[in-house]
Parts: sequence; C-alpha cells; structure tokens
Amino acid sequence: MKPGLSIGAVGTLTWIVDASMVITLGGDSRATVFSTPNMILLMERAGREALRPFLEPGEESVGTEVNIQHVGGAGIGAAVIGKAIVTQIDGRRISFDIEAWAGDRLLGRGTHTRALVQVSRIIENLQKTTEDTGRAMTLRANTGSLPEFKTLLVTVANRIATVTLNRPRSLNAVNVEMTSELEMLVGWLLGHPQEVRVVLLTGAGVAFCAGDDVKELKSLSVDTARTLSLRQAEMYLAFERLPQPVVALINGDAFGGGCVAAYSADLRIATHSARFAMPEIRLGWPPGYGIAQLTALVGKSRALELCLMGEPITSARAFEWGLVNEVVSGAALLKRGIQLAERLLQMPAAALRETKRLVHLDEGSQPKVAYRADTEAYLRCLELPDAQEGLNAFSTKRAPRFEGR
Repeated sequence: MKPGLSIGAVGTLTWIVDASMVITLGGDSRATVFSTPNMILLMERAGREALRPFLEPGEESVGTEVNIQHVGGAGIGAAVIGKAIVTQIDGRRISFDIEAWAGDRLLGRGTHTRALVQVSRIIENLQKTTEDTGRAMTLRANTGSLPEFKTLLVTVANRIATVTLNRPRSLNAVNVEMTSELEMLVGWLLGHPQEVRVVLLTGAGVAFCAGDDVKELKSLSVDTARTLSLRQAEMYLAFERLPQPVVALINGDAFGGGCVAAYSADLRIATHSARFAMPEIRLGWPPGYGIAQLTALVGKSRALELCLMGEPITSARAFEWGLVNEVVSGAALLKRGIQLAERLLQMPAAALRETKRLVHLDEGSQPKVAYRADTEAYLRCLELPDAQEGLNAFSTKRAPRFEGR
C-alpha cells in the first residue's frame, strides 16, 4: 500500500437506482425499493473507492466483514450515495464506518472491513475454482463405474455416450426413479471427462419425453413435489456444467419437463415430426422450472406464447425460433447426431469445455436461480381447485373445466 492513507479518509460513490437494484415488497409495485444487498454493495464499494488512490500496482482491496442496519428506503430513479470513512488501519486491514444516503435521508449505516491482497493470488484461487469439475449444482462427480439403470439406456463407444430415456409406455415421462437415475448419470459424466467427450440424449419409442409424470404427481405430497421439482431443475441446470457438450436428439414430442430437457442440452437436432410444448397451464399450474432458460433461448414473446397458450409447435417452427439447431428425417436422426458428435471430438477438448462454460456463464445468474420462484408458483397453483381439476381431467382423458376464470 502506498503511504498517505489516514484515519478519517473518505470514499464516496453515487448510483442511480435501476430495475436490477430493487425488490418489490408484498407484491405491490408501489412498494418497489432499493434492496438491502445492493445498498450493502454500494457502501462496500465506497470503501473500495477510499482505498483506490493508495493501491500499489497489482494490488486490490476485498471486503472481509460488513455489519449494517437498513433504516430507510429509496425507489427506482433515486440518486443514492455511499460513504465510507476510515476508522482504523491495522497493517493490510482497513476498517470503515459506512453510510448510504438518498438526498438528506439516511438509508443505512454500519461498519465494514477490507483487506489488501495481491491480484495474482485472487487469480490463482479463481483458477482453482474454475478447474474444479467435481461438482455441478448440487451433484457430485462419481469416478467409479457406470451405475445400473432401469429407466435409462446408456452406451459408450468412441468417447460418445448415447443416453436413451427408456420409459416408452409412459412416453418417457420423468418420474421419481428417472430423476434419481438422471442425477446419477450426471454425476458419472462429471467424473469421466476423458472417457466421455460428447453426450447424445434421446428417447425410446415415439416420444422424446412427455415431461414430468403427471400420474405419479397425484400421489405426491406438496413437500415431496417441491423437493422433486427443485431436484429436477438443478439436474437440468447441471447439464450446462458438464465438461461434455450435450446434444439432444429429439425423436418425438418434447413436452413440459421434456421440453426443458431438450433446451437444457447445448445443441438440439429434431425430426420433422417432433413437437415442442410447455403445456402446464392446461393442467392448472405454471412450469415448475426452466422458464428463464427458455426465455434466454427464444426471447420473451415466444416464451410467453409457449407457456401461456400451452400449445405445441412443430419442429419447423422451433427451428425458426432458435429452439432447435437442425431438423432431419427420423431415419437420419441418430446418424446425424453421431456425425455431429464426431465433429466435436475433433475439437480441442480444453477449448471446447471452456467455450461451453463461458457461453453459459454469459447468461448471468438469473437463469440459475429463477427456478426457485418457478417451483413456489407451481406449488401454490398445485394446491388450488383448478390444478386438481386438471389432474382429474388428465387421468380421465377429458377436457378440464377450470373455475378460476
């Protein structure tokens, strides 16, 4: 650290509150306020500004402790000011009193400590984290032998794993057992990045995947349904954390959770007869997960059309929307998938993994956490009469008669 920093030195930072910095309280848009996490970030960064003139080349400050009180609110468009006053200098640790203001109104106050570190050490630690392939979401790598499966068929040849969802009588609907087996598969793929370089995912019989097993859903408690939905969301999100590119070969209908499985893959090839749908609304609830990923892929307007109308679209329409990369005949699907996998095998492995990681990383954090809100909305609707009517109508193969219109 350069000399000259003294007790009482001040750092300030001004932000204009925008939509990314707020939270809406009680579901009332009039109560949309500058959020506590963003207020803390503002005050912490004011401390960083106080230290910036005294940093040596290759040096940076990082927050180590913060203790604040949130005492006031500010809305979108407000100019908010963070202020940090140096109160103690203990070697490479600097303490501050911190405040946040909107005009003459105090929003928050507290204390904060920052430590001076070498940027090279930060880079070293980050590289260790990036190189850790032992975990994807909540799933851990399994370096042992390939597990035995009942609902999946898995073959490995020429470093290509072909995974077939294998419940053809149920149109490959994902039940509790298949969820567990897909989690086991993801863990095994995480643990075998050299033996398996590309994954092909398809369905047995006439469908790719009809989505979650609605018949089984009727027998699940709300708590079990919540846990299952969260597990499925994290399992599909784990696809993007795999070191291998995942190519979905969509041989038939991909509905609901099956549609999520398809667009969670890195690339998608569909047959001319394949269809895609998010039909949960027709059963009485919203999708339990995957909305943010769908929106990132096809845009808000098309995601709304799929989720609000619940109607299937053809593979030709899905291609127009960017939901699939290629459309081929049914007879050519597996051959085309293997051709694509072989092309990927010719690419440099490390560069392929890094490219996949960076593309998914560029989506930001919202698609990685939004499924929690999806699940809670799904469960709220699942307990309503319309959802029970939807389940009963599905079981008896009749049109539902919803009351909540």
